[in-house]
Amino acid sequence: MPAVIDAAVHRKFAADLFIEVWSLLEKPNRTSEEDDRMIHAAHASRFHWQDIGSPREWSIGEWQISRVYAVLKRAEPAIYHGQRALNWARDHSVSPFFIAYGYEALARARAVAGDIDSAKKYIAQAREIAASIPDPADQKHLEDDLATIAVG
Repeated sequence: MPAVIDAAVHRKFAADLFIEVWSLLEKPNRTSEEDDRMIHAAHASRFHWQDIGSPREWSIGEWQISRVYAVLKRAEPAIYHGQRALNWARDHSVSPFFIAYGYEALARARAVAGDIDSAKKYIAQAREIAASIPDPADQKHLEDDLATIAVG
């Protein structure tokens, strides 16, 4: 029988692992061991959100996993988790910010796969949804991330 983990423990692990992934993503010259740790931490963070989160957190977790795989140039899992991020946000009416970031994840993943036409399509969809994001700072954050996607 699986061990029961307290909701506060799930929340702490989910948040701490999410932050660890960001610090690894931003680290220049990661080792292969750190790349592996980043993958495992991203999946573990998403795992902990599963029991205590909502579609919002599940979308964010899937988005982060997709970003990790895109940074590591692993297109197939980046696409898979990017699609899951979009589905959680879109199918559960999570805010436009998270829907737009689902498209951002797919654009980045498709660019890694070399499918530039699809990447451009997803960038356009993210930008279209960005217009409905109420906070201009959130819109700018999304635009800044979209600008880092290599589409030629």
